[in-house]
Amino acid sequence: MSRWTSVVAMMVLAIVLTGAADEKKPAAKDARSVALPKPNPPKGPESYRVKFVTSCGDFVVEVTRKWSPLGADRFHEAVTGGFYDECRFFRVVPNFIVQFGINGDPAVQRRWRRANLKDDRPTGHSNLKSTVTFATAGPNTRTTQLFVNLKDNAFLDKLGFTPFGKVVSGIETVQKINAEYGEKAQQGAIQGEGNKYLKAEFPRMDYIKTARVVKPKVKKAAK
Repeated sequence: MSRWTSVVAMMVLAIVLTGAADEKKPAAKDARSVALPKPNPPKGPESYRVKFVTSCGDFVVEVTRKWSPLGADRFHEAVTGGFYDECRFFRVVPNFIVQFGINGDPAVQRRWRRANLKDDRPTGHSNLKSTVTFATAGPNTRTTQLFVNLKDNAFLDKLGFTPFGKVVSGIETVQKINAEYGEKAQQGAIQGEGNKYLKAEFPRMDYIKTARVVKPKVKKAAK
């Protein structure tokens, strides 16, 4: 592994999911009634699609459960619970990844960030361009943060990152997500202050309006 690859790998592994400051604050009322995570995510469909409506366009992720069963189940649980609505794309590294998945309401985020998943066993599917993968802070620490690979990042496979889906429509939308803020947003501040911090400090940061499971289109029988 080259020195640059090692540095990039550490960048991904250093996605710090801590934020001790927010633990001292009283829990705010959950105004959007986001569902709470289960101790173990309920089993989701073997395959399903999620449409993301964002501030810069739409894209669709197709999930294949056998690639990463626990990851696919957690993603389904979070999406159906409304977790990703209003989440910002807080980390954009061109020609590498787009990262998101910290809820804009600190009270909601506080509950979900404690729901760690065990790692899925690698199934041979690689972190290729357009695949979607959970971010981690080490073994067995997946919660809600995700990234979309903007290029083939196969070196991540050996670091424990298991893709669970792929952007099958709208990858051009993902590629044009505003990258002007790079990695400037501090995760501790996002955890503690949520979208209040992001809107004030990064007003042009793109975000998810809604993320919803969509029903597959039924093909009409030929006459």
